[in-house]
Amino acid sequence: MKSALAFAAIGQAVTEFALMIAPSHVGQLLLGEQLAGVAIPVARVAGIALIALGVACWPGPPLLGMMIYGALVTLCLAYLGFAGGLTSVLLWPAVILHAILTALLTRDVARMRYDLRQ
Repeated sequence: MKSALAFAAIGQAVTEFALMIAPSHVGQLLLGEQLAGVAIPVARVAGIALIALGVACWPGPPLLGMMIYGALVTLCLAYLGFAGGLTSVLLWPAVILHAILTALLTRDVARMRYDLRQ
């Protein structure tokens, strides 16, 4: 059972890493159409979420997967706001919220590692 879960986690993480890096190309391969417009950043966020899911399913603490998701989504959304030219009323509050949650999750991961050493 654990080997099937590890295989699925690796497969998902690799596939979704490709979705995050080249969403239009993956869309072409999977759906027969290239992604365009707002579908590209949405596909990247979905790729980030599925990478985090792969990490969360890997043997180890699921908390790490959530921390990775929060950090990568914070970076992705901030990049879209600064360099991507995309913005709306909720973009920067979402960046700030994800940054705060990532900081809290990072603190919890550090505490968990410290407790395991004790």
